[in-house]
Parts: sequence; C-alpha cells; structure tokens
Amino acid sequence: MNFLRRLWPARQIEYDFDDNDMERYLLVGLGNPGRKYRGHRHNIGFMALDRLAEQFGIEGKKVQNKAIVANGRIRNKSVILVKPQTFMNNSGDSVGPLANFYKIEPENVLIIYDELDLPFGTIRLREKGGAGGHNGMKSVINHLGEGFPRLRLGISRPPGQMPVPAYVLQDFHKNDMPLLDEILDEAVRAVETYLQDGVQLAMSKHNRNLVSN
Repeated sequence: MNFLRRLWPARQIEYDFDDNDMERYLLVGLGNPGRKYRGHRHNIGFMALDRLAEQFGIEGKKVQNKAIVANGRIRNKSVILVKPQTFMNNSGDSVGPLANFYKIEPENVLIIYDELDLPFGTIRLREKGGAGGHNGMKSVINHLGEGFPRLRLGISRPPGQMPVPAYVLQDFHKNDMPLLDEILDEAVRAVETYLQDGVQLAMSKHNRNLVSN
C-alpha cells in the first residue's frame, strides 16, 4: 500500500499547457497534510489522488497556492492534480485561488473526499450540491459556490458512541484494506469516465456500493 506512505514521487517533471489546452480540469483530493494523517479515513481523498497519479504516471509535484500540485494528462485531457496543504477545514483557501489562477470554471473542478453518510465501499458522484456537514466542502463552497462536481467515497458512521472527529482521524483498520484498494481503483475509473464522457454518464456507471455489487 505504497500510496498511503507518500505524497507524490519527489522527481520533478513539469508539464506545460499549450494553446490547444483550452479545457482544463482541476482534480482535488481533500485531506490533512503530514505523516501522521496519511492513513486516516479523513484522507481517503488524498489516497484516491495518489492512486490516480500512480495509474497515469503523473510524477511531478510543486507547491502552489498552499497545495501540492501536479500537472499532466488523463485520457487526453489536461489535468491539474491538487492536494491542499491547508488542513481539511480550510481547503477552499487553496482550491479557490488555484481555480482562478488556471481559469478553470467550477464545473471542471472535481472534489474527491470522504463521506460519513455513505457506507464504506459506496461511491457517489454528484454534479453539484451542498456540503452535507463536511467542513472541507463548506470551505470549498465558500470559494466556488455549489456548482461543481464531487466524488464522495463512503467511510460509514462511527460505531457506537465514538465521536466523529476521533473516528475520521483514525487509520483504516487492516481488515478494511482489500475493500479500500477496490474503492480507490473504482474512484480512478470514475474520474476517467467523468473526463471522457461527462458527469452524468459517470454517475450512471459508477454510483454504486462495491460490497453489494
């Protein structure tokens, strides 16, 4: 599970947009920076972005607008992969300025994050909407409005009386790892479909529970 133990490879590979790259996409994973947070449930957005970078060989990285940023191509689309380093609750302080800098409209900004209200193993794409109590999303909405797509990865509610903060800031259990691996692979496929065919087709194809399918 190397994706849990790194940000992106340190080798610097810069990708320059050219005049033909009129349509760009900002692909954002939400999480908390730092070694101690890497395996936490709250960081599944970071994990999905790591898997995406790994699958498509996007190996460069730089720091820009309080985020780790990597530029590349996925399915012949120009993409900017973003991992905000502001801590979860202030994610919009990074995402908003980056979208403005690259002149990317909200409909081309895909946010990937954890969702307590979905069972673990469930994937849900939405075209737009509110924050649903997620503080990272509240911050992004404050900067972009609600008209951007999002990919929610279910982590389930905490068991018993465990407080939500303690639960989301806890590593996935070792027994969760096989399903987590499937979730991240399906998240990559969902992003591919979104880029190639749009959010509506991606929703119809990938919105499902991997446990029950």
